[in-house]
Amino acid sequence: MSDVDLRKIGVNVLKNVSSGESVELQSLWQDRSVVLFFLRRFGCQVCRWTATEVSKLKEDLSENGVALVGVGPEEAGLQEFQEGGYFKGDLYIDELKQCYRDLGFRRYNALSLVPAALGKKVREVVTKANAEGIQGNFSGDLLQSGGMLIVTKGGEKVLLHFVQDSPGDHVPLETIVQTLGIQAKVQPGKRPECNDDVCTR
Repeated sequence: MSDVDLRKIGVNVLKNVSSGESVELQSLWQDRSVVLFFLRRFGCQVCRWTATEVSKLKEDLSENGVALVGVGPEEAGLQEFQEGGYFKGDLYIDELKQCYRDLGFRRYNALSLVPAALGKKVREVVTKANAEGIQGNFSGDLLQSGGMLIVTKGGEKVLLHFVQDSPGDHVPLETIVQTLGIQAKVQPGKRPECNDDVCTR
């Protein structure tokens, strides 16, 4: 059972990247269920790989009346992210980072970030990203974490509230599909086998 208060976070304002229009978060689930992917930052290599991965579900989600939405905490790195075509859904910016705070997407501190960034989960995803030609940069807030929120149409229920513990954490495609109770035609990317010789950063 999720402890997310949709009425509270629903009034948080996001900026639509395409139109520049400000909208309330709750408008995104008003007419259909939604998968909200909260990126750590647009320049993050792991986030770019995860965005590419979750975008594999875009067609299946659309066919089942589910929106795919990406939210970033700032505009730094946005243009390069868009030019790279990493994400197939609509993009928004949480300029005040209010959704991030309300959903418990904590900020790392320098002492906790370095071990996490060098950890096995991050190295595995970085290896996969490198194999697919996905690069990153250090623009933006390096200390912000992210996660995912899946909400049913009309805000009736939170189906999933995922908070990153490590920068390499992400929700597998099969979990998204099972959570929504839909069928998907795509296969997730294989997590790479990782050792210190192959997965250093």
